[in-house]
Amino acid sequence: MVDENKITPQEVYFDRRKFLAQGSLLVGAYNFGSLWPLKAAADVKYPAPAHSAFKVTDSDRPMTKEELATSYNNFYEFSLEKDGVKPLAEKWKVPNPWKIEVGGLTEEKKSYTIDDLVKMAGPLEERVYRFRCVEAWSMVVPWTGFPLAKLIAKLKPKSSAKYVAFTSYANPKDFPNIQGQPHYPWPYREGLRLDEANHPLALIAMGIYGKPLPAQNGAPIRLVVPWKYGFKSIKSIVKIEFTAEEPPTLWNKIAPDEYGFFANVNPEIDHPRWSQATERILNGKLFPTRIRTLKFNGYEKEVASLYAGMDLKKFY
Repeated sequence: MVDENKITPQEVYFDRRKFLAQGSLLVGAYNFGSLWPLKAAADVKYPAPAHSAFKVTDSDRPMTKEELATSYNNFYEFSLEKDGVKPLAEKWKVPNPWKIEVGGLTEEKKSYTIDDLVKMAGPLEERVYRFRCVEAWSMVVPWTGFPLAKLIAKLKPKSSAKYVAFTSYANPKDFPNIQGQPHYPWPYREGLRLDEANHPLALIAMGIYGKPLPAQNGAPIRLVVPWKYGFKSIKSIVKIEFTAEEPPTLWNKIAPDEYGFFANVNPEIDHPRWSQATERILNGKLFPTRIRTLKFNGYEKEVASLYAGMDLKKFY
């Protein structure tokens, strides 16, 4: 964790991005439905997010340029090639209204719109997080959303619920690679232990760089869990389910020896095919900068207590 006094002041960042409109954007009066389907950035009025205690950009790691973070993407439903996702994703017409089905061990089983979720769990916040891919590359990204814990509280999971599972949108008519890769166990699924999901760092995001999420980054709503490898931060969520047992997840089903359920960033535990001790910063350079990877992606102080007594080599 870095000293927040060394971070670029929030008001400076917002002014640079022209994020605020002279105080005229009031979260309480904001109609989130106006963002869907996605519009050009100039046409979107985005709410002024509240200050977050977890704005934790490293002073020696500048924010990743927007054009890089939105054009270098893992989203296998579109393409296996990182630079192939954006051109295909830009053709996708995001369903409007977007529906999120909530089920399992909860008292609030029903279908919700994004407007519903924002009203339940808002106001929105700006969070600048490190993002570490399991493939050993990393970014620093500004997200806009709300804490997952606030939504969970409103959904009232039963006492028997120990996990929360998420499912991505997976219409093969919209996502060409679902047809091209039928051996993958589509749809994409992910999950968290309930105490992990309730940690203040876990975020439901609907924006990036002060704009609605573009399709390649998980439009219109995704999960962001910054102390875990990026594949845990599931995109384009259509279902949230509370369960008593550990839910199956796509990568854990495909290769459990390579992609554990917990997937905490840990430089001490290598991937079977490469080292996790260092990471390549996504900065567009021909010879990218490599830095030492931090345990729990630099959030050890905040989240280590979740795993007290656990053998992290076994529960990786």
